[in-house]
Amino acid sequence: MPKNLVIVESPAKAKTIEGYLGKDFKVASSYGHVRDLPKGDKAIDIQNKFKPTYEITPDKRDVIKQLKSLVKDSETIYLASDDDREGEAISWHLKEVLNLKENNTKRIVFREITKSAITKAIENPRGIDYDLVNAQQARRILDRLVGFELSPILWKKIKTGLSAGRVQSVAVRLIVEREREIEKFNSRSSFKITAQFDVSGKTLQAELPKKFDTKEEAEKFLKDCLGASFSIENLETKPGKKSPAAPFTTSTLQQEASRKLYFSVAQTMSVAQKLYESGKITYMRTDSVNLSDDARAAAKNEIYSAYGPEYHQERKYATKSEGAQEAHEAIRPTDFSKHETTGDRNEQRLYELIWKRAIASQMSEAQLEKTVATIAIDTRDEKLTASGEVIKFDGFLKVYLESTDDEPEDEESTEKGLLPPLNIGQVLNLVELKGRETFSRPAPRYTEASLVKKLEEMGIGRPSTYAPTISTIQKREYVLKESREGTERPYIEMKVAAGKFTENQKKEITGADKNKLFPTNIAMVVNDFLVEHFPNVIDFSFTAKVEKEFDDIAHGGQNWEDMIQNFYGKFHTRVEETANVARADINSSRELGIDPKSGKPIIARLGKFGPLVQIGDQEDENKQFASMKKGQFIENITLEDALELFKLPREVGEFEGKNMVVGVGRFGPYVRHDGKFVSLKKEQDPLSITEAEAIALIQEKREADEKKHIKTFEENPEIQILNGRWGPYIKFGKNNFKIPKDKEAEQLTYAETIEIIEAPQEKKKGRFTKKK
Repeated sequence: MPKNLVIVESPAKAKTIEGYLGKDFKVASSYGHVRDLPKGDKAIDIQNKFKPTYEITPDKRDVIKQLKSLVKDSETIYLASDDDREGEAISWHLKEVLNLKENNTKRIVFREITKSAITKAIENPRGIDYDLVNAQQARRILDRLVGFELSPILWKKIKTGLSAGRVQSVAVRLIVEREREIEKFNSRSSFKITAQFDVSGKTLQAELPKKFDTKEEAEKFLKDCLGASFSIENLETKPGKKSPAAPFTTSTLQQEASRKLYFSVAQTMSVAQKLYESGKITYMRTDSVNLSDDARAAAKNEIYSAYGPEYHQERKYATKSEGAQEAHEAIRPTDFSKHETTGDRNEQRLYELIWKRAIASQMSEAQLEKTVATIAIDTRDEKLTASGEVIKFDGFLKVYLESTDDEPEDEESTEKGLLPPLNIGQVLNLVELKGRETFSRPAPRYTEASLVKKLEEMGIGRPSTYAPTISTIQKREYVLKESREGTERPYIEMKVAAGKFTENQKKEITGADKNKLFPTNIAMVVNDFLVEHFPNVIDFSFTAKVEKEFDDIAHGGQNWEDMIQNFYGKFHTRVEETANVARADINSSRELGIDPKSGKPIIARLGKFGPLVQIGDQEDENKQFASMKKGQFIENITLEDALELFKLPREVGEFEGKNMVVGVGRFGPYVRHDGKFVSLKKEQDPLSITEAEAIALIQEKREADEKKHIKTFEENPEIQILNGRWGPYIKFGKNNFKIPKDKEAEQLTYAETIEIIEAPQEKKKGRFTKKK
């Protein structure tokens, strides 16, 4: 039996580390946290300095049993959970639960899983850092107190099943406020002038540096240019340079993986976790942009051998973020000589992104040459400008260029390339001069990545909280992540070409959104309630201040019980005061006007299954209801919109002698036919769908259902063999059974099917639980 036991958090990590340590070491996994605050009000003793009571989570009882027997046979126990507050707390919980003794228990930490890092950690053990444990406990206890006391108020006053959280409610507030900003935004139009010239067969693009506010001004400018002469008045060439971005932190990795790879924040973290646990990258939860001396030396070697010494430029980056721990490193590959990695497609793509970003940070600047041509118009004082950029030395651009969240200003934007050969005084041949109406835009809706960026800028949350926060607000249905189609908008385009002036009205699509975060009605109502009654919980600077206090506890500068007491006193008083707020005072309903047919009021409000409009007040026994459509809000739905909704459900015709009815239900718009429901497609409007489209939907659904069905058995029609998302499976009652790989679904006999159903099912292996 090995005399040393190393306990880590995940089986994948255990496997990697065991490979490095040799036969004297046994590496076991705790599968994440082993104990937590129990549900209910017994978890925290508020009267007794917020003393927490922890209990072993039910799914970890067997894990603890196994670890105890391993501890018994070991001389030294190394607690090797992650090197952050969460990891420190896991080590402390393990020490408590396993009754580990001080003299043979050692805490070891590393930021990468490589042989040298693990050996170094074993040689330099330390004790448990109780300041870090207390910072994690403070966060956990404070968040539990907030959630535990706020959620019941939301149930009573707004809707059962709701929840509130310290960081999640602030994230929701940002999304709600952005939505209202967009709603209130008045778009202003202006006219952008662009020109195209022919220079010896090559095209020269130019533009007027300013925009005209009115159509009249733009038209006058264009008409003044009819028959004008255009010439190069000035040519200016300036050297320029571009520097690489710093290596990745958790937040910048989440942003860039979203922009370049279209990963969600949660997906980025789960793929990064796999890369870390298999020893390919350093720890993925960090807010430091620092690279160690060894890492910089390794990057230098790789740059020298792959690109040459002229491509190397050593850089040390300093972290701007306040609570960052400089001793930690940015996210980087553990071996710079590996430009790519093994693993699934997503692991390969994320690794490549991390490798490129880290190596580029140690490469030379790109040397550019920027040329600006000023073009004079002999009939006007204004000047047009054309600019081009040429890369003299690519430097870090050979490997990587950071993306941005900025949305292009309009369709006229072009990438700057090389200008054709030009001379001062040269007369240009005009192909066309265009004046296009453009519109000012509101700030864009958040994506997951831009929300992370905003939270980080405001000092809200830390690397371990971004992904769970963003997942939680979507799971709780405060926020929807989706793409929405835009609407058509007319614009004016005026043109001078071939000595003629023309004007056309054209159309463009505006307001289309891809994978953006939209608040739901419930988010609006809950947010307003919290802003009014719990301003400090949802206040941006207050939430950031709490984060700083956690950091202060982690550095031993503050007592955690005092910090919670300071917060809890005022908070609890507010909780008690809100008990007197009448449900009717909460802005969850709004009268829109009077129904022209019945003369009854029309009200928009929150119902049990979502937002609805009703004809008649609460006391009316003959109330009529209609569900709101996606994207409609209680606070701004109009009477006209509501009256349209009452046209549903509506009959759209007959199919096979039975009526087809279109309506909007709990799960969105549908067609009902012969007792069965078929969902409408995203682009179909329940108010305008035709009979033919409804029939096509019903037939499509039938075909899909037939493809899903493989076979049934006369002996027991309840047993079905179906085609699912992950391939064929057996369905019996409410249970699904996997078909063994060596069996063909179509060939299965009834007896074989029964055998599969009755065989003992493989228990799902305990998975490494993600950190909260």
